[in-house]
Amino acid sequence: MSPHKILKIARPHRQLQDTLSKELGISGILAQVLINRGINTPAKAERFLHVTISNFHDPFLFRQMPKAVARIKKARLDKERVMLFGDYDTDGVTSIALLKETLHKIGIESLHYLPHRVKEGYGLSKNITQLCRSQEIKLLITADCGTSNHKEIVELKRNGIDTIITDHHEPSCARLPAAEAIINPKEESSGYKYRELAGVGVAYKLCQALSGSQLLEELDLVSLGTIADSVPLTGENRIIAKEGLSRMAQTSRAGLRVLIDNAGIKNRKFNSTYVSFILSPRINASGRMDTAETSLKLLLSRTEEEAGRLAKVIEGHNRQRQKVENKILEEAQELIDRDFKFGEHKVIVVAKEDWHHGVLGIVASKLADRYYRPAIVISLNEELCRGSGRSIKSFHLLNALRGCRKFLNAFGGHSHAVGLVVTRDNINDFKESINRLAKEKLTLEDLLPSLEIDMELSLSELNEEAIRQLEALEPFGKGNPEPLFYTRNLKLKGQPQVLSRDTLKFWVTDTDNTYQAIGFGMGSFKSSLEAAECFDLVYSPRMDSWLGETSLLLEARDIIFR
Repeated sequence: MSPHKILKIARPHRQLQDTLSKELGISGILAQVLINRGINTPAKAERFLHVTISNFHDPFLFRQMPKAVARIKKARLDKERVMLFGDYDTDGVTSIALLKETLHKIGIESLHYLPHRVKEGYGLSKNITQLCRSQEIKLLITADCGTSNHKEIVELKRNGIDTIITDHHEPSCARLPAAEAIINPKEESSGYKYRELAGVGVAYKLCQALSGSQLLEELDLVSLGTIADSVPLTGENRIIAKEGLSRMAQTSRAGLRVLIDNAGIKNRKFNSTYVSFILSPRINASGRMDTAETSLKLLLSRTEEEAGRLAKVIEGHNRQRQKVENKILEEAQELIDRDFKFGEHKVIVVAKEDWHHGVLGIVASKLADRYYRPAIVISLNEELCRGSGRSIKSFHLLNALRGCRKFLNAFGGHSHAVGLVVTRDNINDFKESINRLAKEKLTLEDLLPSLEIDMELSLSELNEEAIRQLEALEPFGKGNPEPLFYTRNLKLKGQPQVLSRDTLKFWVTDTDNTYQAIGFGMGSFKSSLEAAECFDLVYSPRMDSWLGETSLLLEARDIIFR
């Protein structure tokens, strides 16, 4: 086995495989993948494979939804001024676009405010009351934020401004803000059946309740924010992603059309990878490098001309983001090489002056992937220092921050992605504290990356029909990963090639069957592959079309030399 990864091969369930195969007319391969995801009855499998909009939950399952709808309708009746306040990432921006359009349709022309990531940070700031008063606002609706803003919402209330919270972040404590209504599936008394909605998913439920409609034409926007926020693509999120991706390819939104065209993915079958790695980074770039207002205007743009102009600005921000990100990643690497003690510390905490706040989360994510341990990246300042953290599967980072709260001025987020504010003098104490917690929670095995293998196969078990059936599992993402398979004792056929971007292209055979394989970022395996008498392969199979020819391709994820 490869020394740097643990392969976890799911135990086969032959009897259950047979039951699902016979009842649903599917292959044993697809049946086993479903079983691995906890889908172990024909009824559950039928619902998962054939999700439809009829499976959407009633938005009024949120216990406070009637209060939220009544307050918004009162604002319309009384002609009150309404402001929308969102986050600066793709989830937040799509939430504001969706709410703004829906309110317009029911007769409310709302104002909106997107905070500046660097100057103001996440959530409602201490200046929010002054801002609302200056605009004579009577109702503030949050999107993708607000659950932790207790003081700000009390101050708004004192000044005659009601707040409706739509959010999906974990509450920071048992006490909830004194808002007019809180629509958050993570709030224990919410009454909602599904906890994992993205911020835009929560906003969508409010919009459904307001309009009395499913709002299917808005699912391109809702799926964009949902997939971008890396929430589990299970339950309702699976419906949103699946239905929305099919609509995104044919979107009527000028901004999205131009963005898709500029990214070179027009006229392709849309998948979650396009959203996560092509569209979302571009939409996020403006909020990271300048203001998210540019991305919001793009999504709301009415003409191709306006959209084209805004898309050019966003492409420039994205190129700038890449340069800044690479520079900070290099500097963080130097600090790790110099100071980090792998034997003593399990959480990477790096800090330096003048690191751009907008890319700290991306750098933390890359460090967490590179070292497979939690990583927190902090930009030093004279007073308050801001940081972002990303974690690994077995470490709940938000809970860890709760255990270190005495050293932090503020924090929030999810189990695997957090933001924090800390004074310069407390950084070392925080670093030691979080590493003490990690030492108690994490084993050495937890710090080794693992691959969850769905099934061990021989090449003879692969065929076009079985691979086509696996496409019914799409869209893939968190909570529903692309299936991985394991085949032993393969031999190399022909000469492997290293293509652009360190892509390895080679042919594998078991003497009876031969297939092409491709490994992205796996160029370093070339010499070992050439020298190996035989090897095992971890891969995802897919049907590949090229110049009118269709063939079975193995996308390699790991090569294990014997």
